[in-house]
Amino acid sequence: MRKPGSWWGRKSTPAKVETYTRWSFHFFAVIEVVTVGLPLVGAMTPWFAAPLLALVTVHAGTCAVTASRVLDWTRGRRERPVHMLWTLGAVTAVVAVTAIGVSERGPGGDDAQTAAGSVFGVILIFGAGVVAMGVPERRRVYGVVTGFAAGAGVVALPLGLPAPAALVTTLVVLLGAGFVAFSSAFSVWLLNAVYELDEARETRARLAVAEERLRFGRDLHDVMGRNLAVISLKSELAVQLARRGRPEAEEQMIEVQRIAQESQREVREVVRGYREADLGVELGGAQGVLAAAGIECTVSGEAAGLPLDVQSALGWVVREATTNVLRHGDAKRCTVAVRRTEDGVVLTVENDGAAGPSGPGGSGLAGLRERLAAVDGTLEAGTVREGVFRLVAQVPMVTEVAS
Repeated sequence: MRKPGSWWGRKSTPAKVETYTRWSFHFFAVIEVVTVGLPLVGAMTPWFAAPLLALVTVHAGTCAVTASRVLDWTRGRRERPVHMLWTLGAVTAVVAVTAIGVSERGPGGDDAQTAAGSVFGVILIFGAGVVAMGVPERRRVYGVVTGFAAGAGVVALPLGLPAPAALVTTLVVLLGAGFVAFSSAFSVWLLNAVYELDEARETRARLAVAEERLRFGRDLHDVMGRNLAVISLKSELAVQLARRGRPEAEEQMIEVQRIAQESQREVREVVRGYREADLGVELGGAQGVLAAAGIECTVSGEAAGLPLDVQSALGWVVREATTNVLRHGDAKRCTVAVRRTEDGVVLTVENDGAAGPSGPGGSGLAGLRERLAAVDGTLEAGTVREGVFRLVAQVPMVTEVAS
């Protein structure tokens, strides 16, 4: 059974920011209904309050849906919701004209006029702010905000609002709509920036893997290129000598065999060097890379004195764990500890982003267990508590560790 709130803990940082942004715009709709919709019930007769409250609710819902679709558009998941933006603009105009009409010409006292006037201003402010989200150019954003503000004055004057009050209303809508539009645009920019940073982090990890593969490929090319060329030439020479019945053909084939055996030895050395990792270097590298990614990393213990094969196996554990924290986790802190016991050495890597190598059947854990098995080591990995992943590698010390 999943624990409450676990769905949030499984989200990446960009997904959390996106969820927060979406619900912020949905909360704006709730604010609109609560602040200017509900007060209508006590300020005027039900015959006018109910329809106007319904219009406010429809406008708030339209704002929420439009904001959600605009966010999808900014993330490249759908086309720009032009029709929805025009719909929101039309709904805003209808509700605003109705509200100012009720305020200036409808029945009721000062309370009714104030409540309806508040609906007029707030509807225009939130409508302009949400519409501005779907405008791609900053200059057009200014035009949207200015247009809504000017429209407030143009509509208010013919319906009986005094000129000074119409001017004040225009300024209030201009400032309020400008603030909401700026907040909306900043939220969208921040969301895109978080996604870009996350993509850059993944790209950096992929480039590191690609660079290591290129290095391995270059080493293999240097070792095998020359030897294969020599084997090809000597084999061709042996064929020619054999066709002529020359005894030197046997000597050439013996030389080919020697070169082939030498090539096998050199390839094993390259692979062994590729698979070996210095634990001290990996500990320092993990701390530097995680710190550069904004993850607080604490390293304790020393690798000095451990056998080379043990250092190599544990170094790969540190390297794999660090890579997975960067790629898949949402960690803020990571601790790496090397502890020596009477039976051997224990390496513990723990992070609060619930990130680890692939699952039990995945290549990450399988590869680490393969390397640890070469030194009779064991590996345990899993979530120890909500949002915390721990990886523990134990290697017995067959030989005495130098002091």
